[in-house]
Amino acid sequence: MSLTVYDFRTDIRNLFVTPEIRSRFLRFEVGTVAQRHTHDLGHEIFLILAGRAEFEIDGEKAELGPGQLCIARADQHHQVRVLGDEPVTMYLSVTPHIQPTHTFWTNDGWGDDTEKLPPRFISNTAYDVPVDTTTPTDELLDRHVEAAKALAQNIQASALTQRSQARLYKKALAAGDKEAANHARDEMWDALSTVYQSVAEWGQVWNDFAARTAE
Repeated sequence: MSLTVYDFRTDIRNLFVTPEIRSRFLRFEVGTVAQRHTHDLGHEIFLILAGRAEFEIDGEKAELGPGQLCIARADQHHQVRVLGDEPVTMYLSVTPHIQPTHTFWTNDGWGDDTEKLPPRFISNTAYDVPVDTTTPTDELLDRHVEAAKALAQNIQASALTQRSQARLYKKALAAGDKEAANHARDEMWDALSTVYQSVAEWGQVWNDFAARTAE
């Protein structure tokens, strides 16, 4: 894969979209007030590149300008408002990128009686991802179920590896055998990384199915 360079002055779009992360440049025009929302799973990072904006995160407000960054963590209500007479351009990333990516609330997220609204699934076009119009929905759903089964199997296998290698690690430490301890640690890591790879694969087929339900 070739090295791609992006420029925030021209590339106002989603740049990289995977189940692990979505990243993009975003431009808000003067007077824009984004709808308040949360993210069930992920954290969102905002870096201002041009203009000034007020961020409200869980009721706290701060004004940010070029070069400044803030973070909305999972489940934190947040909103962006453009300040002044200059548009705002920012870089943002959300991790993970699993549909539905945004959660909206009654009363715009204000008050003790606010309630979570039903999930909103969005077409892949909203994320600048090519839309699959050929794979039948049933097949997408079958892929999702199979990926879930594979993840469950990998979790079970990893749990067994963690238990057995943890015993070997403790035994190696007691014997002062650093090489054996490191080997056990590496085996634990290999099993752990397999699970994370399976999670990403499951997330991808879920996103494919979820986007189809919106399309």
